[in-house]
Amino acid sequence: MIRHVVMWRMAAADAGERAAHAAEVARRLNALAGVVPQLRAVSAGANAAFPDVNWDVVLVADVDDLDALAAYQVHPAHEEAGAYIRSVAAARAAVDFEV
Repeated sequence: MIRHVVMWRMAAADAGERAAHAAEVARRLNALAGVVPQLRAVSAGANAAFPDVNWDVVLVADVDDLDALAAYQVHPAHEEAGAYIRSVAAARAAVDFEV
């Protein structure tokens, strides 16, 4: 199994706008559960503490293997969520590891 972990920093300078964007990113990613068949588990959330040093939102998703991860990446629902994320994010960091 592959665990896909991604963090984003939102681009907005205003803290309230940044928090709203992070919450919407998390909502859109969590909505992929049951829609993208390759996802075995998905959990996304907006940061709740230390906003001056923490990233704004994180995704943790589990898929069976690298082929499933590749299929998830091009699924239309994921691409739609990704388009929104790219419109509000300033930075992205990711790690994919075996569990």
